[in-house]
Amino acid sequence: MEPLTSQPIDPVAVATAERQTLSPISERRMRRLLDVLCDGTRLKIVRALRDNQLAASDLARILGRSRSATSQHLRVLREADVVQPSRKGNIVRYKLASDINAEILKDIGRAFDRLDRGSAA
Repeated sequence: MEPLTSQPIDPVAVATAERQTLSPISERRMRRLLDVLCDGTRLKIVRALRDNQLAASDLARILGRSRSATSQHLRVLREADVVQPSRKGNIVRYKLASDINAEILKDIGRAFDRLDRGSAA
């Protein structure tokens, strides 16, 4: 491994990059969110819940998967604070969480929407 040089080539750029580095807690949270989203089924669930609240059985129908498999994916998303359940009677509907994870997901979704439009042209 090469030793660190005493003077950066571009001190302003280095200082800016150092300020933008995530804290260890934020880094762990970001890694967890990205790990959760690296599964295609969970990504589809997040997209389906973008403007909707859906029950697990309706999500299973959309995904073409069993309710049990869908519920397991929803559990992982709940534990990562990506979705929030709300119960009305015996029906539990899921929606995207309304915290920083939701903001990150919206930004990611918008970026992929732009990609989709670009590939259609």
